[in-house]
Amino acid sequence: MRQLGQGIFSYLPLGVRVLRRIESVLREEMDAAGGVEVSLPVVHPAELWRQTGRWQAVGPELARFKDRRDRDYALAMTHEEVVATLASTEIRSWRDLPRLVYQIQLKFRDDPRPRAGLVRAREFTMKDAYSLDRDVAGLEAQYARQYEAYTAIFARCGLPAIAVGADVGMMGGSGAHEFMYLTPIGEDTLVLCDSCGYAQNRQVATFRKPEPEPEPLRELERVETPGASTIERLTAALGIAAAETAKAVLVMASVPDQPEPSPVLAIVRGDMTVNETKLANALGASDLRPMTDDEIDEIGCVPGYASPLGVAAGVVVVVDDCAAATPNLVAGANEEGVHLRNVNVGRDVEPTVVADIAAAGDGDPCAVCGATLRTERGVEVGNIFRLGTRYADAMGASFLDDDGTQKPIVMGSYGIGVGRLMACLAEEHHDESGLRWPVSVAPFPVQLCALGDEGLLAAEQLYGELVEAGLEPLFDDRGERAGVQFADADLLGMPLRLTVSTRSLGAGGVEARERSGGDAIVVPRDEVAAWVSSRLDELRAELAVSTAARVAARTASPQVGVGG
Repeated sequence: MRQLGQGIFSYLPLGVRVLRRIESVLREEMDAAGGVEVSLPVVHPAELWRQTGRWQAVGPELARFKDRRDRDYALAMTHEEVVATLASTEIRSWRDLPRLVYQIQLKFRDDPRPRAGLVRAREFTMKDAYSLDRDVAGLEAQYARQYEAYTAIFARCGLPAIAVGADVGMMGGSGAHEFMYLTPIGEDTLVLCDSCGYAQNRQVATFRKPEPEPEPLRELERVETPGASTIERLTAALGIAAAETAKAVLVMASVPDQPEPSPVLAIVRGDMTVNETKLANALGASDLRPMTDDEIDEIGCVPGYASPLGVAAGVVVVVDDCAAATPNLVAGANEEGVHLRNVNVGRDVEPTVVADIAAAGDGDPCAVCGATLRTERGVEVGNIFRLGTRYADAMGASFLDDDGTQKPIVMGSYGIGVGRLMACLAEEHHDESGLRWPVSVAPFPVQLCALGDEGLLAAEQLYGELVEAGLEPLFDDRGERAGVQFADADLLGMPLRLTVSTRSLGAGGVEARERSGGDAIVVPRDEVAAWVSSRLDELRAELAVSTAARVAARTASPQVGVGG
């Protein structure tokens, strides 16, 4: 692959072959799950996205443009609207359901931070599937099948991915899972419990919060705290624990159907941090950004000493449920160098919203079993969403049920980034010499090297035999010396390397070596094709086992229940 622009890549022949191998696995598993393949447009009329409200809700990552008649269009970043529109014209009766359609299609997302090659690209290929059902029970059945299909896909490809609970984000719906490849290069933080198997993206992860000790509500008390503009300095100055303080976070929230962003003051205890995804969900906001100094001044707050007491009217105050239940907190006074003791939610502060907005992290107790949580970094390689009827309601996608009533179609959405999966496979399967492609996705299963004139002549004959046997060899017939051919073979990473030389022929056959390691062996000349075929079958069988071992090495209890 070669970069053409930010987050935009060209694929060369070997890269294309890897993509096609991955796509083959995807098609086989989607077909096995009952899917049928379709091809949907990359260009969408804006009216579709306006009907669902996402034209307004989605930010600049949705690439918008106008045609010559000044009509609005978008480049597809996902296809829920299109599928729901199709369903509105193609589905009439409950007898037409269930359905599962999928495609492997180009997408464009104008990501502000394209990075790490294909891990965060702007133009990318995605397998997206959509289930259509008559009720929630049908959706749950298809969701479970997709969960199993995704598990099989990543095992077949050789990627140790785990499923975690996730935020539904702009997709909406009642629940989602993300399939994560655990790696230090990942941008997502995952919260895991090795005791019970709890696994969630930090965006939605919960933890067992402490039960505050009840105590009498004391009178407000003003206290001088010069220079104590952080929780650390405040606790040191007053000789108290962070759990006895209130931490304020100031943001502007963009809420659909509101013309201007709203000022928000979020409060958590000082021993916790605000989870922005939870905060956005509590507000129904599509975007959050930090307040500027001028905006902070406008609402009557002072940086480092911000407080919900005395802020301007119209400020949305969101308090974490644990902070709301903790009596007699120390909070800012909206005055430089001053705090207030004994601040109590409900008496001194009337929050707009009380919700869980605290982020889970290393060392927190598991919400399920109480054991210690830990965090890992990960790359999202797939996702599955329970969409419900959101898109069907908006697009008029309904059916006549067997009781004679018209009902909305219940939808699910299931995506895998093909290029991102390839990038993660390269990250997982390489060494200092180059790539070590799993047999299921390697551009070619075997690389054939020819050394010397005698080796070249014998290799040409062997190449024909391997092709006739359907084994797709990559033949290095450049006439380069052995060191160059072997280094290039290691770099490209085909699972098997066959070398034909005067020495190997003198030993009775062809030298065979596996890219994954081990000693070379000499295979009798007339048995090479059969040996290669047999060994490739063994490597395919071993791949699922080795992938499971890689998962186990990263997390003790990798899977969460489909209903979790």
